[in-house]
Amino acid sequence: MQNELPPVRRVVTENDENGKSFFVSDGAPTSIREVAERPGYRVNNIWRTSASPALIRAADDIHTHQGIMPPKNGTVLRIIDYPPDPQDPVELKKQLDAMFSHLYKDAGHDLKEGEHPGMHITETVDYAIVLFGQMTAILESEETVLNAGDVLIQRGTNHAWTNRSGKAARIAFILIDGSNQE
Repeated sequence: MQNELPPVRRVVTENDENGKSFFVSDGAPTSIREVAERPGYRVNNIWRTSASPALIRAADDIHTHQGIMPPKNGTVLRIIDYPPDPQDPVELKKQLDAMFSHLYKDAGHDLKEGEHPGMHITETVDYAIVLFGQMTAILESEETVLNAGDVLIQRGTNHAWTNRSGKAARIAFILIDGSNQE
């Protein structure tokens, strides 16, 4: 399936040696990941920080980012395009298994009997902002439909995303390294 959503544009600002602001880059993200087994699924890694507070003049190293998790004490911003889920549950599981295997080996993807094949846990606080389309957020005990403009705050829960709408959807995710320790 060809991605029917417009390309993501990443614009980055900086201050020069005289303190004047300028655009240091303007174009496609420098890190785009796809999985052949899940046509139309695209991860646009946009930016990451490696500490809090963030070093404002830190180098742009998003192209080195691997996996789902942000750096320790850091953040990662990514925009993900989701194709409609296949109707066949066996095909959906095959696609999601390939996605986790190729892109998200660091996600807690230990499925229990009867769970949605996309269920996973991260020790993060995530801000998920639906930009285009409609997605369903699945938890262990319930689910909810989210439309463009809706925001979900995911706080270290076992969850999955599914696209039952029949059309492509896009979500921006900001993942913040977290801890379950008091």
